[in-house]
Amino acid sequence: MTVDGEVRSETDPPTAPAPVPAPVPAPVSRATVLAYAAVAVLLASWVLFGWLVQQQGFVTSLGEGLGAAFTLLLIVSVVGSVRQHRRD
Repeated sequence: MTVDGEVRSETDPPTAPAPVPAPVPAPVSRATVLAYAAVAVLLASWVLFGWLVQQQGFVTSLGEGLGAAFTLLLIVSVVGSVRQHRRD
């Protein structure tokens, strides 16, 4: 017998559980998209400033910009985790 009270024979294939639908993510606000675009422009400007104005090497300027980008991503991730934890 199964959990539902149905009688199954040994030759019946096992039934797969019904798939659980994935939650639909909330749409991204226009302010968030604009903030991401502004940060991208600022980071690109920072790389160009270091490369062209300060006469650093291109690789050094690019590394500095990528380091700043990863730091911002880490901050956004931590803030998002804290906000999600407080909601739950």
